[in-house]
Amino acid sequence: MNIYVGNIPYRTDEEELRELFEAYGRVDSVKIITDRFTGRSKGFGFVEMPDEDEAQAAIQALNGKEVDGRPLRVNQAKPRAY
Repeated sequence: MNIYVGNIPYRTDEEELRELFEAYGRVDSVKIITDRFTGRSKGFGFVEMPDEDEAQAAIQALNGKEVDGRPLRVNQAKPRAY
């Protein structure tokens, strides 16, 4: 399942985000979206978890969880509209 993670603190890196989600199961990939000009985090990203039940557990546990004073927004990613 592809999971959207919003309101990520700007100094959080992909490894820290991976560790948060690995507490709930296997993580295939983590991608924090960055500004192409500055390289700075845009404050959101995506986590891919292959097991549906583990992904749902992570969403339930981490949605609203505070990280560096910012409550994460975590939900199933919606397909991109073109």
